[in-house]
Amino acid sequence: MSEPEPASPCISVCVLNMDDICMGCYRSAEEVTDWFMASAQQKRDILQRAQQRAQAASSIRLS
Repeated sequence: MSEPEPASPCISVCVLNMDDICMGCYRSAEEVTDWFMASAQQKRDILQRAQQRAQAASSIRLS
């Protein structure tokens, strides 16, 4: 049995920073637009990169 399709991480805070990263979900602008056509595995990869960006942003704010 295959894994379920990952849900979109969108929280309706669609503001891009100067690097074209959404400050709500930490996906790149390209990842946001590609989301609906991405395979389940591609979505998991996008979520992993977004999580890494969110953690990096959090560590910068805490410094």
